[in-house]
Amino acid sequence: MKKVLTIAGSDSCGGAGIQADLKAFSAHLVYGMSVITSVTAQNTQGVIDAFDLPAEMIQKQIAAIFDDILVDAVKIGMLSSSEIISCVSKSLKYYNAKNIILDPVMISKSGFKLLKDEAIESLIKNLIPMCTLITPNIHEASLIAQMKIEDVEDMKIACKRIYDLGAKNVLVKGGHLNDDAIDVLFDGGKYFKFKGTRVETKNTHGTGCTLSSAIASNLALGFGIVESILKAKNYIQNAIENSFSLGKGVGPVDHFYAFREVMLNDK
Repeated sequence: MKKVLTIAGSDSCGGAGIQADLKAFSAHLVYGMSVITSVTAQNTQGVIDAFDLPAEMIQKQIAAIFDDILVDAVKIGMLSSSEIISCVSKSLKYYNAKNIILDPVMISKSGFKLLKDEAIESLIKNLIPMCTLITPNIHEASLIAQMKIEDVEDMKIACKRIYDLGAKNVLVKGGHLNDDAIDVLFDGGKYFKFKGTRVETKNTHGTGCTLSSAIASNLALGFGIVESILKAKNYIQNAIENSFSLGKGVGPVDHFYAFREVMLNDK
């Protein structure tokens, strides 16, 4: 069985972060492991507060995994400070980690800052050059590439700018644009466009976490970067189409929609 590690924050309501990552790993039949960087108090209505774990404890969690288990892919989510980013990048470099997928979580849907402003430079300098793939949304790509993104052509320019920072592949997600949901990948030589069907639902909590975790799972399983993204896009499309209401706010996607269909058919 392939083993995939998530390094990210914890979501107390289970829709995003570590919890979403582990659900996505399980749905792809890979063994999921976790390094928790921050504990958040959040629900479907938003993030209330966050508490960062000490960098030393984060380093020890990473060492505990790599000293014992062969890691086939690493998904990185919430790293809120320069100190934590430095700790994670140094640790992954020390262990020569492979298939590193970075979802540069910067701000929650409710507007809570999950990445401190002063840490963006550290993210660009220390972590992006290590990545097999980085998966920013429009807002995150705009901050990293230092440009305004309004259409697909802007997405391509942003991809190239972020690629020039050292990432091997860049996937800019266009879900926040007003037109069709199109993501753009740049692999250093070619641009690839992935078109999704926009789903009329408010229940999209954890979509970014889930997509990047699905890509990491597919890379661990041996698929190439384009096929890994195609498979992950299909997975998140179905997960959103089967999303459900929970609580009073933005509900989660259904990570286990395929298994639910099998169980219903078996009845």
